[in-house]
Amino acid sequence: QVQLIETGGGLVQAGGSLRLSCAASGRTFSSYHMGWFRQAPGKEREFVAAINWSGGGPTYADSVKGRFTISRDNAKNTVYLQMDSLKPEDTAVYYCSADIIFTTIVVRGGKYWGQGTQVTVSS
Repeated sequence: QVQLIETGGGLVQAGGSLRLSCAASGRTFSSYHMGWFRQAPGKEREFVAAINWSGGGPTYADSVKGRFTISRDNAKNTVYLQMDSLKPEDTAVYYCSADIIFTTIVVRGGKYWGQGTQVTVSS
């Protein structure tokens, strides 16, 4: 069982930056691949980024490539999403997800989900 708690959301102007954190409970965090998803009002949840258990293989949605960076610190049981050059269309609730299968994370999200953190980008 893994519990995930996202923090770091907020209101930022277009062009600004935010760093989201996702803290995981449990001693097996390093066994899990991690991902970030987002859901804007009236839209389906979409994949943003993923990273494998060792911190390698970062994968990004085309819409955020070059602007967002995913990373993790297994010693702190935390995965991060650094978001730069934010745009109004990045406004959404951001969720982190965990799974033992990397492709599952990328395709549809993992077995475990956090409660989400709101990111609002004003124009």
